[in-house]
Amino acid sequence: MKTWSKFYISTLRDSPADAEIASHKLLMRAGLVRKLGGGLYTYMPLGLRVMQKISKICREELEVSDAIELWMPHLHPVDNWEQGPRWAAAREIMFRADNAGANKGRSREPEFVLGPTHEEIITPLVKNEITSYRDLPKNFYQIATKFRNEIRPRFGLMRAREFVMMDAYSFDANDEGATKSYFAMKDAYKRFFKRIGVTAIAVEADTGVMGGSFSHEFMVPAEIGDDDVIYNEASGYAANREKATSALVPADLADAAPIGAIEEFATPGATTIAALEAAPYNVKGSEQFKTLVYMGDGKPFLVIIRGNDELEEAKLGSLGFTLTRAATAEEIEPVLGAKPGSLGAIKGSIKDQAALAGIFADHAIRLIGNGTTGANKDGFHVRNVNVTRDLAITKFGDFRRVRPGEPDPKNGQPLSVKRGIEVGHIFKLGTKYSEKFGAVYTDDAKQNHPMVMGCYGIGISRTLQAVIEQSHDNDGIIWPWAVAPFQIIVTLLDPSVAEPAALAKQLAEVAEKAGADVIIDDREERPGVKFKDADLIGIPLRITIGGKGLAAGIIELKWRSKKDVIKVPVAEAAEQIAAIVREMQSA
Repeated sequence: MKTWSKFYISTLRDSPADAEIASHKLLMRAGLVRKLGGGLYTYMPLGLRVMQKISKICREELEVSDAIELWMPHLHPVDNWEQGPRWAAAREIMFRADNAGANKGRSREPEFVLGPTHEEIITPLVKNEITSYRDLPKNFYQIATKFRNEIRPRFGLMRAREFVMMDAYSFDANDEGATKSYFAMKDAYKRFFKRIGVTAIAVEADTGVMGGSFSHEFMVPAEIGDDDVIYNEASGYAANREKATSALVPADLADAAPIGAIEEFATPGATTIAALEAAPYNVKGSEQFKTLVYMGDGKPFLVIIRGNDELEEAKLGSLGFTLTRAATAEEIEPVLGAKPGSLGAIKGSIKDQAALAGIFADHAIRLIGNGTTGANKDGFHVRNVNVTRDLAITKFGDFRRVRPGEPDPKNGQPLSVKRGIEVGHIFKLGTKYSEKFGAVYTDDAKQNHPMVMGCYGIGISRTLQAVIEQSHDNDGIIWPWAVAPFQIIVTLLDPSVAEPAALAKQLAEVAEKAGADVIIDDREERPGVKFKDADLIGIPLRITIGGKGLAAGIIELKWRSKKDVIKVPVAEAAEQIAAIVREMQSA
């Protein structure tokens, strides 16, 4: 067992000035971490114990799913990344390990980067190690440090430059096997989060630069979350904002017939949706076609949404472009013939339509039927624009941001929204990486096929803080039993008196033998100081032993999550404590 005087715990009375959210403040005040620089933290003894417990539970659940642990380098040759499918998109978030002497006078890329993730490392490794279908499926994982060049690190471990992550990679012979591996890992994630005592919701998510056919994020509900979860409890539907859909546009919606000839009208100075909504035009946003211009792999394309909708940029990934960004005014005018604010996609009105990579429209513009759009002439718009008759649409798709209150795609009931912290993400990658690296296997007919991959991540250090964000009060952290740095603290009120000290040691040994991690607070401090520190650190169960209590033949038990103090006769204390520990260990 540990004693406070021989262990190292350093609590703070006040929160650091740069700690913005509750969990970040408690990380620092409870002595779990100390800041080195922006996004860089030292894990102090208490914080490291929590990290180790979270990692242990993660390992146990992955091993149940037949995942195999290995360890890969943090330093990656740039050649690996250049050969892979996402170098252009990922390079800006990567730390580059330049060798100043070796590269003196050179303008080429650095030789090495620090790994933000390991798809580009594991795939060529497996290519060289596995060649036969008999060796598949395989799922390799590691729990290791990752590096990402966050422009604005914030919220402590939530968005750090250096962090600890579990990353796993599955390899299967076919799509059916890959799907099986994917859902086996999804189940492992559910067991993991349940065991560590945190509520995490699996939500449909965008695949982003990782690619692949589908993915799920695991989100911990929290007001300071960095993403919105769109959900309906009755149907079980849940998706992050970037992926969410709704039943706003009925599947059987008939296209509106034209209501008359299109009519151009002057709109001097009216270059926004709001300006057209105002007098003298009085055109509702829901009756306007908003034309947005983006660049996809260096070529412009148009996206048309309703005026009262917002574009969800992540959904542009469905168009297949590697890189997308909003076009500049200088890029727009030569193609459409007008400046932003007077743009439209009416057939025949685009100055250089051949320059466009496509014109993509959100399904919801069909709800307008006939509306108003820019004339591609500065200071002019056009009314009576019919979707099917007048707009030069290449393809319809889902590009808008879903709003709360829209109908659930599963049951039609109103959708709700809550904030969440992403703590895990799983992807069904398909053959995107195996084809790039030539990771193939030979079947029983001696034919070669690319391995079908999945990848999986859990932010171990982020999860540590997410638990705190979800489980705390005004006095400090309230650790779940499984991941608490210590599960029991024996608070000794008279440490210099032999009888209480002996009993404290005896009960600590009983608790340890039953399976608990125990620390004895043997400091020569006032009881109030000890109680406040125990609450701040968040140890689940406090056993208080003092001379006055012993004189009355009792000790006190108090759960961190409850207000009541339980008085236990000394003669029954050992048995009750052992029973409590066994119950908690088996929960």
